Amino acid sequence: MTTRSGSAKYEGLGKSGKGHVSTQSGVLSDSPYGFNTRFENEPGTNPEELIAAAHASCFTMALSFALAEAGFSAGTLETSAKVTLVQADGGFTITRSDLDLTATIDGISADQFEEIAAGAKANCPVSKLLNAEITLTHRLNG
Repeated sequence: MTTRSGSAKYEGLGKSGKGHVSTQSGVLSDSPYGFNTRFENEPGTNPEELIAAAHASCFTMALSFALAEAGFSAGTLETSAKVTLVQADGGFTITRSDLDLTATIDGISADQFEEIAAGAKANCPVSKLLNAEITLTHRLNG
């Protein structure tokens, strides 16, 4: 079992509040976040972009391991994720995460790649965590 941690501190309340987020690894250390970084264009991060980065990286790693398990040894995977936050029923909900993958894998057929990618999308731990629609578009080069 692996456990990782992150933390957040928010000073002030509502729109005027300012927060800082940190991760156990130290990659994020008191990185600013708040209303302005979430809904406007202030420098800093926000929960949705952190979830998008987590989903893109988790899916890409899961796909990499699935391809290796299927016998492939060379390739490149590039994934972006777009997480959608909507206002509904007096609050906000993350409704979807759209993964977009570009891959170059030596010797794989389009059908086999699509099957392995779909399995990675369904089985990466972040996909399992999200209670949202998850889509995957992909391009297989060469």
